[in-house]
Amino acid sequence: MNRYKLLYQITKKIYSSMDVNGVLREIISGLNGFYPSFECQLLLSHENGDRDDLPVVHLDYGKNTDTPMASKAFLTGRLQFEPLNGKPGSIYAPLRGNQGVYGVLQVKVPDVSLVSDSDIELIKLVAGTGGNALENAQLYEQSQRLITDLQLINKISHKLNSNLCLSDSIRFMVKQIICSFDAEEVGFILFRPPAELKILEGSTPYFQQSGSRPFLKAASDRMIKDREALFIGDLFASGEISASFFHSFMGVPMIQNGEFQGMVVVLHRNSYQFSFDEFKLLQSLVHHSTLALTNSILHEELQRMVITDYLTGLHVRHYLDEQIEFSIGRDGCGSFILLDIDDFKAINDTYGHQVGDRILVQVAEIIRQNVRKVDVAARWGGEELAVYLPGVERERGLLVAQRLVERIGRGTRPEITASCGISYWDAEMKNDTAEMLFARADRALYTAKGSGKNQVIHEGKKQTDISVL
Repeated sequence: MNRYKLLYQITKKIYSSMDVNGVLREIISGLNGFYPSFECQLLLSHENGDRDDLPVVHLDYGKNTDTPMASKAFLTGRLQFEPLNGKPGSIYAPLRGNQGVYGVLQVKVPDVSLVSDSDIELIKLVAGTGGNALENAQLYEQSQRLITDLQLINKISHKLNSNLCLSDSIRFMVKQIICSFDAEEVGFILFRPPAELKILEGSTPYFQQSGSRPFLKAASDRMIKDREALFIGDLFASGEISASFFHSFMGVPMIQNGEFQGMVVVLHRNSYQFSFDEFKLLQSLVHHSTLALTNSILHEELQRMVITDYLTGLHVRHYLDEQIEFSIGRDGCGSFILLDIDDFKAINDTYGHQVGDRILVQVAEIIRQNVRKVDVAARWGGEELAVYLPGVERERGLLVAQRLVERIGRGTRPEITASCGISYWDAEMKNDTAEMLFARADRALYTAKGSGKNQVIHEGKKQTDISVL
């Protein structure tokens, strides 16, 4: 009677737990209470392995398994014995639920003669009870994971639809993926024809390195060829593609209207860091976020086209106007450079308009290379270009203008020269407007053009003659 009372207590404890480890622990401790001289361990399939400090081993049910009776118990769902010929052996009881078998309980007995039919029946009952409880606990864990996954997808979808700029959206996505998957590197990559890969701002540092390019090219080629996501537990073992010292790899394409727009790549230096469930979750995240991301990319490209000159790639004039007005209200000073290519009409007449366009592109590139990221370079109109330097006082502005004129004279083919007019404002000129700044620079430029060209003039006063530098 005590045995059945103890069995009731074990069953009650097993069913009271919604934790898989808790269920497995109660199965082992319950049988150890019944049979202290027996050795119990759990043989679980790969999906249920690696369970804390429990006596759990991986169940191999292939053809060459070392435990054929355990495999038979797992595959048939029936009790198996090995051997029962009067010698020490094992009883294999399947952990069976309503939807399948989840593993095998192995009970090693020191002497088969000590095992009665009632003992075998009790082991069978504990294993059956444990199998049902294990199934319930796993279903509960799966439902909790599903709820968490749906909450994550909903959170990301809501955030991406809240009018974030593209770089902020990418940073948010990267942060969520790192937290959810314990990832080390996350990259968002766009595919640009014919074979260009563009790393989106907000991707982690590895993807900003030139060394990542061969890996990304191989991964994108494979993804486009197979038209499916990639999940590789160990890149070194697979030997197909290599990502520096990273082993675990998940790659999911961003597909919009049947077209590959790009991919999301997740990496970790440990092998088999990511589970297949995490891979499926990543696919869901990318699927639900692709529309918002592609819309954000399209919006930013349209914005860039609106504020960017199609030929030079510099900003257009109205954007420059806005930035100067903003700077006057925010900064303590600023310098404005108005630059004109000397004898541009003669260049077009001599070499043709295509060469003239090429000269404009060359000058624009020289300007980009010689100003800061916060500076605003724009095409003012025709062969006139402009640069606004927020927070830069007159002396430093003059040095920038002189450097530009000098490098334009040395860095263009065919070789050309340029003239500069420069104006500035400071705290004593807070009431100035962008138009006033333009007018002063324009007068200085007119003086530079009329007094020899290839020089910098500051508000009508000649500062230096670049030709002598």
